[in-house]
Amino acid sequence: MGISALGTGSSILTQDLLDQLREADEAAQVTPIELEIANEKDKKAEYDVIDANMTNLADAITELKTPALFDERVTSVSGTSVEITASANSDLQDFTLDVTQLATKQIEESGSFGATTDTIATAAGSVNLNIDGVDFTIDYDATTTLDDLKKSINDVAGDKVSATIVQVAEGDYRLFLNSVDTGSTQDITLTDNSGNLSGTQLTTDMTAVQTGVDAEFTFNGQAITRTSNNVTDLITGYDITLKELGTSEVSVEQNRDNILEKIDSFIEKYNATVSELSRATKNSTDAEERGIFSGESTMKSMQSALRSMLDDAGSEVGNLYEYGFDVDKDGKLSIDKTVFNTKMDENPANVEVFFSGGDFTNADGSTTAVNGAFNDIFSLVDEYTKYNGMLDQYQSYLDDGISSLEDRKLDAIERLDAKYEILKQQYAAYDAMIAQLNNASAMFTEMQNTSSSDG
Repeated sequence: MGISALGTGSSILTQDLLDQLREADEAAQVTPIELEIANEKDKKAEYDVIDANMTNLADAITELKTPALFDERVTSVSGTSVEITASANSDLQDFTLDVTQLATKQIEESGSFGATTDTIATAAGSVNLNIDGVDFTIDYDATTTLDDLKKSINDVAGDKVSATIVQVAEGDYRLFLNSVDTGSTQDITLTDNSGNLSGTQLTTDMTAVQTGVDAEFTFNGQAITRTSNNVTDLITGYDITLKELGTSEVSVEQNRDNILEKIDSFIEKYNATVSELSRATKNSTDAEERGIFSGESTMKSMQSALRSMLDDAGSEVGNLYEYGFDVDKDGKLSIDKTVFNTKMDENPANVEVFFSGGDFTNADGSTTAVNGAFNDIFSLVDEYTKYNGMLDQYQSYLDDGISSLEDRKLDAIERLDAKYEILKQQYAAYDAMIAQLNNASAMFTEMQNTSSSDG
């Protein structure tokens, strides 16, 4: 008999009664497990937030623990005569550049041609183009035009010279040869090898409209000459471009703005992490205020370790607080940039070593090998954030707990399913028996009533 027929015979053993009994059993056996699952999933969600904060913190520390951060350079120039860039780890210094002459290109102009299609020769032959002591052979024949010659020069000698045709006036076209490079060695000559050029426009009529000269400038008063206005061999790592005549004061410094930007990022990530941990581990008798990890030793120990690491970092030769760092009563980190900059002004090399590691120079001239404050900090944070580190293990613990609870819930539901399938069948049998008894009683009652009526 189906469960939908329950109660037909008795009006007592009904489906509503089974449902009420099932609800009571679920409240006692299933609901507590569901509440545990919900609580563990809340922990998992909070864990994800803390894990992301710790990963962000590790990334910020990574950018600070590398010595390359302190190798970056920034330049400032007063005056417009030069531009300069300085590569990483180049010398820190102030100097004066006084530009007295800019390097120029050699420019030669041919004699006049009536049109770009004018032929330049009466028969086949060649010319020799010499620039900067290098010879190039340019072939021609009786059909070669001025435009053809320009193209041939660019094809053959384009790395050293640029040929163009300029219309100076109506019916007056000139071939211009410009040296690609600057300097006094860029003399340009054209020599007819075959004697078949039709005129002298490309030989004796060639005139220099600009002479190539070297750049001349002084570095802190020392006279310097270079063939180019782009000077890369004066000081290792410096790329100097001479722009115009005049004096410029140049300063090459560490890129402190970038260093402080990375420190600010670390402080921001650190404060976000400790704030989240403080909220999640808060102890309180008020359930609304109590943190979800208030009873979790892993999170509490990590919170304590993060605070302690600031005291211990760089302890071989000092501490972070000497460099402007400070922690308030709520555990929030900050930095006094004036103190930090003062330390940088006093001894930038020691600041780099303190943060990134190396040989720290003590006041007495001796040195102490240090690991570096941010290497110390990273080592601790990495114990939590690395693959299969403490946070990974804690995540596995949470996942296993949720999985185990889900299994317990499924087992409880299956037990109740089995129990109420049996009860359904028992109720159906009892209901059928009651129905039969009711039918028999009704039949006897009817027989009695009939007998009484006949009498």
